[in-house]
Amino acid sequence: MKVVCTQASQVLGARLAGRLGVETIDVRYTRFPDGELSLARGPADDETIIVGAVTGADSLVELLLLVDACDESRNTLVLPYMAYARQDRRFRPGEPISVRAIARALSTGVDRVVTVNTHNPSTLEHFLVPTENISIAPEVGRYLADRGGDPLVLSPDDGAARFAAEVAAVGGFATDYLDKTRLSGDRVEIRPKSLPVDGREVVIVDDIISTGGTLAAAARMLLDQGASSVRAACVHGVFAGGALLHLASAGVGEVACSDTIERANSFITAADRIAAALG
Repeated sequence: MKVVCTQASQVLGARLAGRLGVETIDVRYTRFPDGELSLARGPADDETIIVGAVTGADSLVELLLLVDACDESRNTLVLPYMAYARQDRRFRPGEPISVRAIARALSTGVDRVVTVNTHNPSTLEHFLVPTENISIAPEVGRYLADRGGDPLVLSPDDGAARFAAEVAAVGGFATDYLDKTRLSGDRVEIRPKSLPVDGREVVIVDDIISTGGTLAAAARMLLDQGASSVRAACVHGVFAGGALLHLASAGVGEVACSDTIERANSFITAADRIAAALG
C-alpha cells in the first residue's frame, strides 16, 4: 500500500502515510501553455490510497487525472473536502444536482470512498462504490481540551447541535446552540438557547466556516451579552471572501480548522481518524 495525494492535500497525505506506516508516491504536476493540467506519478503499488480535497474546478480535474493515473492498482479515494456537496437538490427547474454529478465522476476508477464530515449524509448515496463518512468532531474536541479552560461550546444552530455535543463530550464541556430571535423587521437577536454566556469563554464550532458572516454577527452579540472571549473551530475552513478578517474584526480571538482544507491555521488533523477507518 502507498499513499498519493493532489497538491491540495499534501500535508494531510503525508500525515496519513506516516500514520499508516507506508510510503508516498511522488507526483510531478505541470500545466500546458493553454492552461490544461498534467501530471505524472512515480511507482505505485497493488493498493493505493488517493487523497485529494475538491475545492474548485482545478482541484477536481487534478484529482480525476490522478485517479486515472493509478488505474493499475486497487484504489481507495479519500475526499477530505468535497465542493458542491451542499448543492444536493434542484432549487429551480433546469438546475443540476451538482453533488450527484461530482460523486458519479469521482466513483470511476476507485473501489471505495472515504469522506470527512460531509455536510449532508445523503451525499454518500450518489457514489457508485461503497462510501463511508467519518467525523473528526473528537479531534476538534481534543484540540479544545488541550488548550485548557472550561469553554462553553456552541453550535451556530440546532442543526449542528449534535456535532457540537460530540466536540464538547471530549472535554466534558457544557454545550448549547445559538437561537435567532427576530425583534423587528431589521433587528435580530442571537443568543444561546438555554445557557447564559456572561463571564464565560465561548467556542463556536461547526463543520464548515465559509464566509463567516453569521458567525461574526453571533460573536459580536455574545460579547455584548458578557462573554469573556469568543473563539471558533471547524472541520472545513473554506474562509471565502475575507472570512478570517471578518471574524477578527468581530472580536473572535482564534479560528482553528483541520487539514481537510490546508490552511495556515489548520491546527487539527484528520489523519488519525482516516487511518483508523482504513485499517
